[in-house]
Amino acid sequence: MPTMAETLRLLQFGDSAFPVGAFSFSNGLEMAVQHGIVHDRSSLQDFVRTVTRLAATGDGVAVLAGHRAAAVGDLDQVRRADEAVHLRKINEEMRTMSVRMGRKLADASNRIIGESLLKKRASETDNPVPVTYPVALGVLFAELGIHEEGAFAAHQYGAASMVLSAAIRLLRVDHFDAQSILFAVNEQVAADYQEVAGAGLDDMQGFAPHLDILAGAHQHTHVRMFMS
Repeated sequence: MPTMAETLRLLQFGDSAFPVGAFSFSNGLEMAVQHGIVHDRSSLQDFVRTVTRLAATGDGVAVLAGHRAAAVGDLDQVRRADEAVHLRKINEEMRTMSVRMGRKLADASNRIIGESLLKKRASETDNPVPVTYPVALGVLFAELGIHEEGAFAAHQYGAASMVLSAAIRLLRVDHFDAQSILFAVNEQVAADYQEVAGAGLDDMQGFAPHLDILAGAHQHTHVRMFMS
């Protein structure tokens, strides 16, 4: 069982309001709303589940890889995990989201907890591959003594809450609708973890061409509320 301090750290760094810039992104929802793919509570819940499913089989694997690498102090494996995430971000907006949030999480970690493996990784100047958010989250939680299941759950919660936070500004749904959807989607987290717990970086997958098409269209819109 986690200690009280570990539980509080999980709540603090996994909070959707933690200052990594998540509020600037909709994880594809803005364009899905504009094209009528998401238009009510039911279609929103389907969309959120799609996002969390992709988050589990893609970035979620990287969270676990980063966590396990940090647990044994393997900086080379942390770099490989960052590279795996970066190479799989086909569209520019999702790549920007991962890198920007990763950098902000590393910066926050440096100021809050000081010396760490994440700080060492973020301060590298000779590596062209940037720090990515899922790997940084895994590394950070490992160094805080949070079990990998907690790290994975926090990542999945963040992916869902990002979309639902944007939904309140884009759709006719209220906070209770958003919380009901979050509650329902969260019930899948344990099953998603069990499915990917044995996966390696080569097993990462995120096949969702419709989301990539929407992201490509969103990139060229002149008026938009979010960066993705």
